[in-house]
Amino acid sequence: MTRPADNVVDTARAYYDSDDADNFYYHVWGGEDIHIGLYESEKEPIVDASRRTVDRMAGMIRRDLASARLLDIGAGYGGSARRLAERSGCHCTCLNLSSVQNRRNREATAARGLADRIEVVDGNFEDLPFADSAFEVVWCQDSILHSGDRERVFREVDRVLRSGGEFIFTDPMQTEDVDPAVLQPVLDRIHLASMGSIATYRNYADRLGWEVLAVEDLSPYLPRHYGRVLEELESREDELLDVCSRDYLERMKTGLRHWIRAGRDGALAWGILHFRKP
Repeated sequence: MTRPADNVVDTARAYYDSDDADNFYYHVWGGEDIHIGLYESEKEPIVDASRRTVDRMAGMIRRDLASARLLDIGAGYGGSARRLAERSGCHCTCLNLSSVQNRRNREATAARGLADRIEVVDGNFEDLPFADSAFEVVWCQDSILHSGDRERVFREVDRVLRSGGEFIFTDPMQTEDVDPAVLQPVLDRIHLASMGSIATYRNYADRLGWEVLAVEDLSPYLPRHYGRVLEELESREDELLDVCSRDYLERMKTGLRHWIRAGRDGALAWGILHFRKP
């Protein structure tokens, strides 16, 4: 029997493997990252803000990354792993469900001379294909929302983390007392029945006995980020029509406006959550 979570995974895989989605994310984000950035100015390039998120997270980790085995779940194009490997020398394993993104990741990693430090694995984070206690750090950016069983993801992370290992992640989330009418257009866009929340994720961590190292609520960056993506789309639409269908771009503009509106209306949260396994 197919689990509901399997349907969510299959939907996400089909979307990110599509030519439209791949070309949009690859060209707008520069083929490096698909996550929310920390902006220092309204018109800052998306890639610069995205790298700042990676650097902020890396600076929060309590161990020497150079000697750590790090697993990035939902790694996308692998930009975070390449930046971490180049700046710290750590060994990174990228786990991602999109074969299209994984191919681009392997190509970019080889071109940067990092194939000896970065491994790219096809799979999903609800069934991690790794041995128990295999990693010192598990990293994730803006991917857990796509799971149909988010607590299962936490249990899998717990299984593959060594004692004393750290889990650090970001995720678009819903606020605690959200108005369902405000949130629904966002859920419809990403084909989900719900989103996680800071309280929900802290509850999962508590059930596993994890220590809370940090919870940074950075919610204002979410609508700012999606606003920058919309600006890029609209300013480069003629160029993007060479690689994406008009229907896809129109749906993307509509979806981005829903994200921006819901973020500004207080329905969405975003931030960095950091836990340690005892």
